[in-house]
Amino acid sequence: MFGSIFYNLWGALIAFSIYFFSTFLKPYTPLRIIIGSFVAGIIVFFIMYIVRFLIAYILFTPENAEEVVEGEHEENESGNREEDNQETPTASSTVEFQDENSEEIAQVVRTMMIREDDPQLNNA
Repeated sequence: MFGSIFYNLWGALIAFSIYFFSTFLKPYTPLRIIIGSFVAGIIVFFIMYIVRFLIAYILFTPENAEEVVEGEHEENESGNREEDNQETPTASSTVEFQDENSEEIAQVVRTMMIREDDPQLNNA
């Protein structure tokens, strides 16, 4: 949950104050004004739990999200290094691979490397 219980207390205090000062000059009895202010404060206190939960839910990032992003970044760097080592006739080959996933690209690169190493496959 986002924040601490102090957020709830601040929300309750603000709601109490707003209700109190907005009804202070009206022809209500003082007891009704104070009770209404406390009720408003208590309601906002509990509503703040929902608000804090929603904020935490919106800002939530999985624990392994950084690892996933770093792993993809490393795969991209290693793929770029392999592409630099190979002679590519045109830049359009990288455009063709943008829609495919990285495992398929890695398999294609492995197949090309095996073909370069094996002279029997080159003659076929």
